[in-house]
Amino acid sequence: MTGLEIWLLAIGLAMDCFAVSIASGIILKRTRWKPMLIMAFTFGLFQAIMPFIGWMFAKSFSHFIESIDHWIAFAILAFLGGRMIWESFKEEECCQLFNPTSLKVVFTMAVATSIDALAIGISFAFLGVQSYHAILSPILIIGLVSFVMSLIGLLFGIQCGCGIARKLKAELWGGIILVLIGLKILIEHLFLQ
Repeated sequence: MTGLEIWLLAIGLAMDCFAVSIASGIILKRTRWKPMLIMAFTFGLFQAIMPFIGWMFAKSFSHFIESIDHWIAFAILAFLGGRMIWESFKEEECCQLFNPTSLKVVFTMAVATSIDALAIGISFAFLGVQSYHAILSPILIIGLVSFVMSLIGLLFGIQCGCGIARKLKAELWGGIILVLIGLKILIEHLFLQ
């Protein structure tokens, strides 16, 4: 795999993090660096760790993971998105129950958006990546790009959502974005491979 292909792969993987970060930024409504950096770091970390895990266990689990990774990602994203959509129809006080800075929520979103990266790690093994040295560069690039794209997404969501979040029902749109990402993953794996 060439350097350009690795960067393009990293950008492709980071797009899910970017979209989820935009939705989270809309909900945050203002810049709060500590939780934003935690979210971006967690997304980048999971995007880097998952290909490594996939690569490590490719020989023994590849058929199992490839057959269900899209269903796992879809279920997690649909659950989170559905919950956000449901809460968007509640009174204003109830809408604040979804907290994108909660470590539990951040962890769940990081896992959901990095399931595809697990499959990418498996493909690295199939492409002949055999040493730890050879896998280090791609996973560092994937993690870095995901961190940066997540941070940009959060800032974009905050800037675009601050003034109009209440009118646009930010939780509704954030939930729709999460469900659409889950559907995208499912459709790509079921029909486009």
